[in-house]
Amino acid sequence: MAIGIVAKLTCKEGANSEFEAGFKKLQEVVKKNEPDCIFYLLNKSRDNDTTYYVMESYANAEAIEFHGSYDEFRETSKALGPLSGRRPEITVMDQVD
Repeated sequence: MAIGIVAKLTCKEGANSEFEAGFKKLQEVVKKNEPDCIFYLLNKSRDNDTTYYVMESYANAEAIEFHGSYDEFRETSKALGPLSGRRPEITVMDQVD
């Protein structure tokens, strides 16, 4: 059964372009290294210019454990830290087939 995640992210005021560019690099890293990641998409809120949602889907629990555990992911994601306004809010879900 696939597992879905929605992560609510906030970027600092005025840092949208840098935040989006940094996340695009992170998406490329995930696509290259995580074959069991079904999708990893960034979406921007229509209600708040600094709120983003990452919609993720993984084939299994092992894929989630692997996500973010390797050096290239950690190094790429470090660039987002200074651009973030707060810690992410994470929701984990089970896909309904």
